[in-house]
Amino acid sequence: MESCPFCAIAAGQAPVSTVFEDDAVMAFIPLHPVYPGACLVIPKPHIDHFTDIPDPLAAQVMVVAQQVGRKIMSVYQPLRIGLLVHGFTVAHAHLHLIPQYGPLDIMHKHYAYCENGQVKFGDKDIPTPSRQALDEMAATLRL
Repeated sequence: MESCPFCAIAAGQAPVSTVFEDDAVMAFIPLHPVYPGACLVIPKPHIDHFTDIPDPLAAQVMVVAQQVGRKIMSVYQPLRIGLLVHGFTVAHAHLHLIPQYGPLDIMHKHYAYCENGQVKFGDKDIPTPSRQALDEMAATLRL
């Protein structure tokens, strides 16, 4: 796709700080890393939605993410590596690898609440559905 920055990177037409590359997958440092060592892993073909990546290619993306994640752990020594599929910044499937130094490095807005004038995170304000409702959700998604 002509206007896709990740397609330009995959085609070798844009500058990139490459961490890994093979015929189908690339891993590179984003222009605005959250922490040193943060990476993106992309399939080289233009695929907008992460869920549209064919299974074999998705598996390859995840294997590369695992390998790069292990290297991030070794070099930067975070407590964990967070994997995040966001999808709202560039319309080309990409997986964020984010070094996590604490539990708030990747957090969902629904977990935020205020207590004693401080923003905290937890599940205290998120309703807990009944087991029947949870089972019904699972049934709608069962493979």
